[in-house]
Amino acid sequence: MLDTPSEVVHSAQLQERISRVFWHRTAHAGQQYIERAQQAISASLADPPAQPLLPLQLATTWYEYAVDFYQRGVLLMDTMRRRGNQYLEHELAGKPPVLHFEYETVVDARTFERPVNYALVRIKPPPGVTVDPKRRPYIVIDPRAGHGPGIGGFKDDSQVGVALRAGHPVYFVIFFPEPQPGQTLEDVCRAEQRFVRRVNELHPESKKPAVLGNCQGGWAVMMIAASSPEDTGPLMISGAPMSYWGGAWTEGKGNNPMRYAGGMLGGTWLASFSADIGDGLFDGAYLVQNFESLDPANTYWDKYYHVFANADTEPPRFLEFERWWGGYYLMNRDEIEWITKNLFVGNDLWKGGVRISREALDLRQVRSPIVMFASIGDNITPPQQAFNWVTDVYSSTEELKANGQVIVGLLHQSAGHLALFVSGKVANREHTQVVSVLESIEALPPGLYGMQIKESKRSDGTTEYEVEFQEHRLEDLAMRLNRFERADERPFEAVEAVSELNQRAYELFARPSVTAATTPLTAWLGRTFHPLRVQHWAFSDLNPLLWWVEAAADAAKAHRQKAEPSHPLRKLEGAFSQLVSGAWSLHKDVRDAATEALFFQIYGNMFIGYSGEKMHVDATRSPPVNPASLPVVAGALAAVDQGGYPAALARVGELLARTGAPVPLSRIERKAALVKEYAELLPDLPEREWKLTRGRQYNIVRYEPERALSTLPKLLADPSDRQRFLEVMEHVTNDREFVGDPTPEQLEMVQRIRKVLHVENGASWGAQRASA
Repeated sequence: MLDTPSEVVHSAQLQERISRVFWHRTAHAGQQYIERAQQAISASLADPPAQPLLPLQLATTWYEYAVDFYQRGVLLMDTMRRRGNQYLEHELAGKPPVLHFEYETVVDARTFERPVNYALVRIKPPPGVTVDPKRRPYIVIDPRAGHGPGIGGFKDDSQVGVALRAGHPVYFVIFFPEPQPGQTLEDVCRAEQRFVRRVNELHPESKKPAVLGNCQGGWAVMMIAASSPEDTGPLMISGAPMSYWGGAWTEGKGNNPMRYAGGMLGGTWLASFSADIGDGLFDGAYLVQNFESLDPANTYWDKYYHVFANADTEPPRFLEFERWWGGYYLMNRDEIEWITKNLFVGNDLWKGGVRISREALDLRQVRSPIVMFASIGDNITPPQQAFNWVTDVYSSTEELKANGQVIVGLLHQSAGHLALFVSGKVANREHTQVVSVLESIEALPPGLYGMQIKESKRSDGTTEYEVEFQEHRLEDLAMRLNRFERADERPFEAVEAVSELNQRAYELFARPSVTAATTPLTAWLGRTFHPLRVQHWAFSDLNPLLWWVEAAADAAKAHRQKAEPSHPLRKLEGAFSQLVSGAWSLHKDVRDAATEALFFQIYGNMFIGYSGEKMHVDATRSPPVNPASLPVVAGALAAVDQGGYPAALARVGELLARTGAPVPLSRIERKAALVKEYAELLPDLPEREWKLTRGRQYNIVRYEPERALSTLPKLLADPSDRQRFLEVMEHVTNDREFVGDPTPEQLEMVQRIRKVLHVENGASWGAQRASA
């Protein structure tokens, strides 16, 4: 209830904004449909015959199309029958992983003292591919979000295939259809920690393993790295929803409808109810059903019409994907409740609300470089959910750098959620480039970077890729991704409160009756007759009404009479398909806009009344803070004359750094080569300590550049340190490949450093570059 005039005013402002966004969204959806319909009709009427068709020609045209239409229809029905048979065979085989590659089990976590339904397998290189056991191993963790494992390696052009072709040993974390009794997400995290340690043991001469996590596997990777930071190497999280409240409340086409699902369903109680009617097991088919509802055009029309329109070539690809999409796995009640309470609704991963072994996970404890891969076209994990957690965990760029962390963001412009780890094009471009530059990413100074991949064609027609990194300030990330500066996340606090209330009410009043009425038989029947399963087994050889389909399909293949796509009636068919698909998309866009508006109507007003704060952009703006007063900056400045030789090298690196300019991959690779070449002159510091040193020196140089310069001699008070420093500077500053063309500011700083260190004018370091 709104009690004060200011709350009433804020509520009115909220209603005006909701209405404006809703009408913009629906108008945009209508315009999109009109444009699509016009394009479809124009395409169907293009290239009309020069002369009107004679009656016999018209009849022939219709006959050709009718035969082709019938045959394609039979082939479609046979494909659906084969899909049903494939589903049954997959079920009878125990729903094994859909990996394209052969593998062998390394560790089976079902044998642990706290057993879980997970295992670590080693991917066997295919013929013609050789891996080096001394190279960095890769571990791929797939999402356990309704489907089975294997999508990260279910074809040759995949994350697994890319790493194998680069010569890396590859391991895969699989899981089994049914959970072990009593297993929890904490048990799963401990098991995955043991998997990572086992890989380290198997490759003692290699660097720590790179760990790749897809979707839900992404936050699993982050939990492993935060709870066991000494075991992991670089991390890559693709389409990982780390900040569940994030999204884009925009006045165009919406792209994140799942953001509002928790609030519109009343919170977490429905997941608990679904597990209770499953006799303590949550059916992953419910999650898959949610995914399918996001795109009804594809679910109910496009994917089937694509098979129908390409009935001679499309079935194998369709069946390959459906083998994974149609395999539904189960979770324990404790697991799904943990996920919904702590992540979907609670959004606790970055807050420190998630605990492993009674210790709160702090994502600042992650020591490895992190690559975040997201896409603007992803309607399941929009970029805000993939990236916003960084601004939640780190209060400023200064804190991020002081923590020695390297975070790289890679943003695709159009790929859907599954395409981030399924698409062959994405694998051959983004994943291939990440694997090729992962060693270089470790060499980046602490900071937040955007990774850009530029394409160019060689003379032989092949594609050449060039990678560069653009450093960004953390404060700019939130502004670029969030149009309303995240003020639209505030109503989710009300969602969390409502969810807790509904959960307690369900557990107190409804759960006893539900569990008493549930038996193993009713749970089995509920799963067997779930609509997603019915559509598979009911359209298989189990159905006697389909006895004729296989023979009819064989006859159609034997006497196939194709009507080419250029056939006038095929073109009209395509236009009709576009109209149907467009209508479904229009329905989806209007539905999502209405859901979004209703969500903010309910929870926006509830939040205003609940908290007494306003749902307005200004509500999330805190008073400006002087970064120099931050503890991490103050601590660095207090030690401005401490650190010795390592601090001197890091400080001069910051003093001479180019600000705002992209960092080409070639410069990073040259830096790594210089480190190896002059290793005897460099301080023997662990990589983590070196990054922390770089972070502290960044803060000193940024906020006290004059003191940073004037205290440099104190860091080099030891004559041997000063001599080593001068030798390093001589080699580095005269390396044209590494330094490139210096800016006037860099040349001036070189002279100032020479002066403060009393380097004689005849000394060679920096002189060649200064005279260039």
